[in-house]
Amino acid sequence: MTTDQIVYLVFGCVISIALVLDLGFLSKKNAVISIAQALRQTFLWVLLAFAFFIFMWIEEGQKLALEYLSGYLMEWSLSIDNIFVFILIFSAFKVKEKHIPRVLLIGILTAILLRVVFITVGVALVAKFAWVLYIFGVFLVYTGYKMFVAGEESQFDPHESKVYLFLKKYLPIGNTDGDGKFVIRDHNNKPLYTSLFVVVILLSMIDLVFALDSIPAVMGISRSSLVIYTSNIFAILGLRSLFFLLRGAVNQFEHLQQGIAIVLIFIGIKMLGEHYINEWMDKNTQVLISLMFIIFCISGSIFYSIFTAKQKLARAHKKEVN
Repeated sequence: MTTDQIVYLVFGCVISIALVLDLGFLSKKNAVISIAQALRQTFLWVLLAFAFFIFMWIEEGQKLALEYLSGYLMEWSLSIDNIFVFILIFSAFKVKEKHIPRVLLIGILTAILLRVVFITVGVALVAKFAWVLYIFGVFLVYTGYKMFVAGEESQFDPHESKVYLFLKKYLPIGNTDGDGKFVIRDHNNKPLYTSLFVVVILLSMIDLVFALDSIPAVMGISRSSLVIYTSNIFAILGLRSLFFLLRGAVNQFEHLQQGIAIVLIFIGIKMLGEHYINEWMDKNTQVLISLMFIIFCISGSIFYSIFTAKQKLARAHKKEVN
């Protein structure tokens, strides 16, 4: 058995055990997840991700381990952007609090399956046509720029999305949550798809749209299929607990989008200039610089968001006093 196969096997076992624990012991049907429970689950997933980083270092060496960590942090920060859109979807379809954990879980598991397909196709394309990386690089620079200059007017409306309009056109959709069911029967005994079914599909498709940015970004950090699969799946599996932990505070991170945009532009430029960068800088140094840049931009944008939020609060309070 090769080293890569051992790592994949350990990864599969860890993910399976963690999911059994999450589903079997930490989550109950129709139960509302508290902040404390979300914090424990988030800590568990982050702890597992960093433990896997140490395991990768031991088995695969420093370079792949740092590539995995860079990819994981990139995906994790993009997950916060996902959460904002998820909140809009749950709010638009008025999903009851007790149904959110199960719907979110099914949506995320479906998204993982779609991402595996997407990653497999992407890796195969890059392996056969190396020039595809330049297309990814241009796409990341363009996406990063659009993300950086995006304003409030570009807010996502779930009821106007192409996915929802497509479902509404071809499926009988009811204006009910079916008390937790995805399909119910109408008065003519015909199947009627509930709002929860629509939400699950939307969550999966929206995550796939985000994957159009994140997967090429990880490919800009590493060409290893092992790194791309593991960093993506670890980050996405921690998304549910992160949702319940941050949903009340996600709007506080108003500058995070700009931080992520800068990282995407950086990785895109790196992909476009890779041939020349390789001539005067070794791979290990490149990986380390990418990791430090990602940490600096993401943490910097979060701290700056917190700082500006406090400044606004202080100014508002001062205005009330005056």
